[in-house]
Amino acid sequence: MSADRDQRSTMLRLMSACAAVAALVGAATAAIGQDSPQDYPQWRGHNRDGAASAFSKPESWPDTLRLRWKVEVGEGYATPIVVGKIVYAFTRRNGKEGISALDAETGETLWRTDYPVAFEPYEGAEDHGEGPKATPLFHNGKLYTLGISGTISAFDAFSGKVVWQKPAPIVQPDVGMAASPIADHDFVIVQEGYDALTAFDASTGRAKWSVNNQFRYASPIIVDLHGTRQVVAATQHSIVGISAADGAVLWEHPWKSPDVQAITPLLYRDTIIVSGHHRGVMALKPVRREDQWVVEVVWRTQDVSMFLSNPVIVGDALFGLSHLNSGQFFAIDASTGQVLWLDKPRRATNSALVKADDLLFFLNDDADLTVARSSRTGFEPLKHYSVANSATWAQPAISGSRFFVKDVSSLALWSLG
Repeated sequence: MSADRDQRSTMLRLMSACAAVAALVGAATAAIGQDSPQDYPQWRGHNRDGAASAFSKPESWPDTLRLRWKVEVGEGYATPIVVGKIVYAFTRRNGKEGISALDAETGETLWRTDYPVAFEPYEGAEDHGEGPKATPLFHNGKLYTLGISGTISAFDAFSGKVVWQKPAPIVQPDVGMAASPIADHDFVIVQEGYDALTAFDASTGRAKWSVNNQFRYASPIIVDLHGTRQVVAATQHSIVGISAADGAVLWEHPWKSPDVQAITPLLYRDTIIVSGHHRGVMALKPVRREDQWVVEVVWRTQDVSMFLSNPVIVGDALFGLSHLNSGQFFAIDASTGQVLWLDKPRRATNSALVKADDLLFFLNDDADLTVARSSRTGFEPLKHYSVANSATWAQPAISGSRFFVKDVSSLALWSLG
């Protein structure tokens, strides 16, 4: 009888927890369908362009940010995502990889689902850690993840239940998988194995199409160019445009990097801006002429180059951190490629950049969060904040006046007041 009572008690607690999460996420699911501006549902925000569209700009900047809560969630550099009143963290702890749902206001863990993972970085890449790097995707009530070793998972966002899962490949990249999943209508597009980019049915996990072309670390984007919806992605040797409908390769432009290709392509008007380690920055214009696609190089500069830090565009200016000169903030005219300004060297090794209206937020890997104006005339910092006690490689998720910051093993909520 005691065992029966304990079992019923456990079931009641589980039902209560699921109901609480459903109440919090239910509104979020509806909000996502309406493109709720305060959500941060995937890599680099709603449009994968580094924009936080609902930032609440203060009349004056406080001297310090307020730490609302901080909790241990596990290792990894995946960006936390925010959906309604829930923040999700994709991490590794105790030899298992998984996703946690936390109450965004209190930091309370609502549920966690994990699975065993076997991954060790190769010698010399230990600083990259063993936790996941690819940011989760929230889409139509489900969460999609790409694990460090290549496990692809779909979770129910209400309960954490695994909806479907694809096992990790035998051969894995040296520093682990890093390309974040992206959704297109009823399909989720994600790196599969060591080389492929695959579109899966979001509900069943059944593959619709797959392209093999040395896709490794850079996250793809989805754009509409000349009436054709296409996935634009970086391989280890090129930039490609793939038909979102059937996976046909529409165009390909050579772009070989001596190191990993990690920069997400960025759409500016009808051009695609790309960068790579010691490759400079280039703007491509794919054009359809009758039945053929051709790619024009609009501009290219070698004065700046990006390795792991993704840029943003504000107005007609491209802002970012160049890996040249030991880390140098810069601005480029996105139309012409003219360098507008270069800041002093040795600023940072890596900086996760988010934009909000005319503001720039640089979260350096030393946990310094710099707020700056998006000026075309020079680097104009407004305020500096320290937001962690360990390295911060993940992008911050900015929602309203809240900053969700992931360091080596913990997740913290900071606010302006």
